[in-house]
Amino acid sequence: MKVLFIGGTGNISTSVSKLAVSQGIDLYLLNRGERKVEIPGAKTITGNIYDTESVKEILNDHTWDVVVNWIAFIPEHVKNDLELFRGKTRQYIFISSASVYQKPPSFPVITESTPLSNPFWQYSRDKIECEEVLVKAYQQEGFPVTIVRPSHTYDTTIPVAIGGWTEYTIIDRMKKGQKVIIHGDGTSLWTLTHAEDFAKGFNGLLGNQRSIGHPIHITSDEVLTWNQIYESVANAAGAELNAIHITSDFITKVAPGEKDGLWGDKSHCAVFDNSKIKSLVPGFTATIPFSEGIKRTLAWFEADQNRMVVNPKTNAMMDKIIATYESV
Repeated sequence: MKVLFIGGTGNISTSVSKLAVSQGIDLYLLNRGERKVEIPGAKTITGNIYDTESVKEILNDHTWDVVVNWIAFIPEHVKNDLELFRGKTRQYIFISSASVYQKPPSFPVITESTPLSNPFWQYSRDKIECEEVLVKAYQQEGFPVTIVRPSHTYDTTIPVAIGGWTEYTIIDRMKKGQKVIIHGDGTSLWTLTHAEDFAKGFNGLLGNQRSIGHPIHITSDEVLTWNQIYESVANAAGAELNAIHITSDFITKVAPGEKDGLWGDKSHCAVFDNSKIKSLVPGFTATIPFSEGIKRTLAWFEADQNRMVVNPKTNAMMDKIIATYESV
C-alpha cells in the first residue's frame, strides 16, 4: 500500500508513521524538512503543501492508495487538496479535531453524531468548515474522504490545561513546589490518548474502504478527572502536587489568551463512545494508561536539556492569575 503523509513527524503523526513503516506500508512523507524527526524506512519528499503549484509538479507522477493531511487547518487547505488529489488517491484522510463537537455538550457521551458547534474557538470552527467542504465533495463527486477526529492526544507533549504542551514549565513548577492552576474544581471528566494507542486505531483505517464517507474519532476509554490528571503528572515528576483551583471564567478574565483552549475545549467534559472505530478496526483498544504514558513523556523531555523549556511568560501569567485570585 502506497501512502502519502502530509506532515507525518508531529506529536501524533510520528507514532503513526513509525507504526506504518513497521507494518510494511510504502510510506512517503511530504514536508518542509524543518522538524528533526527521523522515520527510518519512510521516503521523504521535500515540499510545501501550502504552495499548491510547486507541490503539484513534485507529485505529478505519483498516485496513492491513501493520502493523509495532518496539517490542514482552514477550508482553503482542503480545497487545494481536492485540486491536488482528485483522481490521484483511493482514500483521502482529513485530520479534524474532537473539539468540533458541541460546546457545551447537551449529552454526556460523545458519538460521531454529536452536533458540531464550537462558538468559543475559531480553530474548531475552521475544522468544521473543512469537514463541510470535504463532505460536499464526497456527496457530489464521490471524493473518497475519511474524517478522523483526534481528541487530546499526547506523546512528546505535556497534556495539561495551562503551562504544558511543548513547554516544561508546569513540571518545573511542580518540582519547585510552586502552585499550579487546575481549572474549575478539577472534577470534570476528560479523556487523554497516547499517540501510540491512537496509531493502532488510525492505521487500521488506512485503505479501509468501509471508512470512506465517515467521521470517526479515536480515543482512549480511560476517563479521568482533571484532579487525577494533575496528580499523575506530579507523580511522574516525583513532586507533591500543590494545586490551586480557579474557575475558567476567572482564569480567562485575567488571562484572555487562555480562553480558546479552556472555553473551547477543556472546561467541558469529554467522554467518548469508541464503538465506531472498534467496529471498523476489530481488536482496537487503547492500552497505555495515562499514569504510564506521562512517565514516557517526561522521560522524552528529560533526555535532552533543550527540550526542557521553561517559559518565563507562562510563569508570569500563572503567577498573575494566582496573585489576582488570592487578592480577591
